[in-house]
Amino acid sequence: MRGAYLLALLVSLAGLGVLDARFRLVLARDLRRGLATLGTGLAAFLAWDLAGIGLGIFRRGDGRWSTGVEILPHLPVEEPVFLVLLCYVALELVEIARRVTDRGRGRHARPRASARGVPR
Repeated sequence: MRGAYLLALLVSLAGLGVLDARFRLVLARDLRRGLATLGTGLAAFLAWDLAGIGLGIFRRGDGRWSTGVEILPHLPVEEPVFLVLLCYVALELVEIARRVTDRGRGRHARPRASARGVPR
């Protein structure tokens, strides 16, 4: 089925968006910073891909699941979508890991009362 890979990527991005909105992880927390970080990651990975294509290391394979549409020679339309997905999931995982570690260190715990009954 042509286009199934692109569809799967878009559905996955939508799922990440739902998680982001629910837990305010990346874009829902700070849209401008999140988009800047995603854009920077996308640019870096696209530069990597273009260098690999230019050196003859990367080339587009023929898959029955892809659309077959290329942005540039050997750069399928699915590649930037995949790279955004990769960056987005990485950012969300880093934020989740940060929250779990902070919780383990007690940074979000309620302040305990001192011996005199006055919060610290």
